Amino acid sequence: MQVVTSRSKKRFVHKQSILAYSLLLPSVAIIAMFMFWPFLYTIYLSFFDWNMISLTKNFVGLQNYIDVLKDPITYKVLLNTALYILILLVFNFTISYIFAFVLNFFVGKMDGFYKSAFFLPSFISLVVGSILFTWLLNPVSGPVAIVMGWIGLSMPIWSKSEGWIIVVITLITSWKIFGYNFILLYASINGISREIIEAARLDNVPLWKIFFHIIGPMSSATGIYVFIITIVQGLQFSFTPIKIIAQGGPNYASSNAIYHAYHEAFVLYRTGHSAALSILTMAIFVVLLIVEFKYVERGIYYENK
Repeated sequence: MQVVTSRSKKRFVHKQSILAYSLLLPSVAIIAMFMFWPFLYTIYLSFFDWNMISLTKNFVGLQNYIDVLKDPITYKVLLNTALYILILLVFNFTISYIFAFVLNFFVGKMDGFYKSAFFLPSFISLVVGSILFTWLLNPVSGPVAIVMGWIGLSMPIWSKSEGWIIVVITLITSWKIFGYNFILLYASINGISREIIEAARLDNVPLWKIFFHIIGPMSSATGIYVFIITIVQGLQFSFTPIKIIAQGGPNYASSNAIYHAYHEAFVLYRTGHSAALSILTMAIFVVLLIVEFKYVERGIYYENK
């Protein structure tokens, strides 16, 4: 009887395992089709010279990687990418953290209105947002330029300026993703015990110390997630305003690594060059993630850890 029961249990576990793998199979197939296969095909293309039109691909080995590393435009684009990341982190990590802290502890009434107002742009298309900001910041006839004219100031032609174009595009991207990051941080801070904060305030602890020594460490798990998603999502979302407003110009001043890979493949038809640039960009981000998980994760606070 015991042998029969043991066999029945094994059969049941086996059936459950088959059922579990069967349920996972569609997701695995989709991930393989839209993530793993494109990734492997990109690696494959990086070793060929191909313009997406010719029926034959010319094997060039590592020449595409050498060309990418020798191209001065590559380093300009990578510098632009670093600048995009820096400004995105200021707007969508630092400022959203501060806003979430202030709204949690110092805004009693109408906090629901502010949360809705901050989150509303997340529902609006970046195409619409890009057109809207282009009109608002028109250096000749835009509302901002008119108001600045009343006080004797003039707006620079930012779409032709190598410094301003990145700031404006990052502003548009930040407007889109600020609300999502803010809500995540707000929810994390809202979960911190009020008794701890009140005890610190009764001891006359300065607000900046409360933020850096209590709020920051105790919400660090969500904070590091927002930090990473700001970089990844921000660079992806900035593609749309770059494409609509500047197409990477002037003189590659607004292009980042993601847009430049698209430009090389679908505008200049240098598929191998684009693939090599994509792989190198991914390698840089993988190294940064490894460093982050190795060193930054050690200081993260988890409530149930």
